Amino acid sequence: MIYLAQHEGEGPQPLKNIAELGMPDQYLEQLLGNLRRAGLVTTVRGAQGGYQLSRSAEEITARHIIEAMEGPLNLSECVGEEGHTCPRGGQCTARGVWAYLTDEINGLLDSITLSNMLKNDIKGDM
Repeated sequence: MIYLAQHEGEGPQPLKNIAELGMPDQYLEQLLGNLRRAGLVTTVRGAQGGYQLSRSAEEITARHIIEAMEGPLNLSECVGEEGHTCPRGGQCTARGVWAYLTDEINGLLDSITLSNMLKNDIKGDM
């Protein structure tokens, strides 16, 4: 994603150019497929084709990227999406701590954009 952000506005970047970062083509295609399904990158077919950001680097957050690759970040199952919570969640005294920490980490990840990463400004909008 950083490579694509560095080349934002230059048109689609061929897979071979991105692969020069040292990742095997098949693994890179798998990663880019996840990012495409999440709506973070688009693909252009053809001789001048490749991958590019689907929106501005200022609009893509660290959380978007992590969730595209790993799914939602929850520090404990008890704070997961509805229907996937612990049956004892209502009585658990630790649940509040896990929910608070999960919310704080997700908020921090939301505050760091791909643009911030390019500028090495990891404090983002904090």
